[in-house]
Amino acid sequence: MTVEEDDKGRRRWKAPLDSRGPAGGRMMAQKEKVRKKTLSKSSREWVDRQLRDPYVLRAQEEGYRARAAFKLKEIDEKFNIVKRGARVVDLGSAPGGWLQVLLEKGAIRVVGVDLLPVDPIPGITIFQADIYEPGMTDKLMAALGDKPNLVLSDMAANTVGHKQTDHVRTVGLAEVAANFAIANLAKGGNFVTKVFQGGAQKSLLDVLKANFDDVRHWKPPSSRAESPETFVIARKFKG
Repeated sequence: MTVEEDDKGRRRWKAPLDSRGPAGGRMMAQKEKVRKKTLSKSSREWVDRQLRDPYVLRAQEEGYRARAAFKLKEIDEKFNIVKRGARVVDLGSAPGGWLQVLLEKGAIRVVGVDLLPVDPIPGITIFQADIYEPGMTDKLMAALGDKPNLVLSDMAANTVGHKQTDHVRTVGLAEVAANFAIANLAKGGNFVTKVFQGGAQKSLLDVLKANFDDVRHWKPPSSRAESPETFVIARKFKG
């Protein structure tokens, strides 16, 4: 996958020929239909949903690594969180769709970290590590070279199927991300984190409202309607 510029100098991701356009989309759909015959019922349902999902098809056609790229694009279009020339830390960055969007939006220094491996992206430093690992914060900040203007977190705990448990565990990760942001953001910076809808967010929101001028909840249009995820957008860090 490569980056190309249009006639206005905007960077776009160019996917391999076999995965772009209507022909590429049909080929991938046919492969999925063959593969799903060997899967369990729940896995077949997931494949069916992917094949029907317009954002999955758009991600393939536009060269994004995941449909989640559109969530960040929509958040930025509404809240203007990614400033040109920004320094950004992306927590939970696999498979790298948000990293791609950050480069498109003009961020100049980007560092990502995830437990899962992320294929390299030129110009971005990516750590395969646990954010809880001792010294990880120092490594991220050293790689960035200065305080970030934006901290993102798409981290979510592995779900166990119990709504309240999944909610609490994911809010816990959001609190870790918020603490990182408050400790490291440059004054005036922004923070975005994923949470699951539920009743355990008050302490997180109280902390954010004490440290940012503007704190809001929002569910991007590209977030599946049946998904419990929503995003908290905190702007203008008080420092």
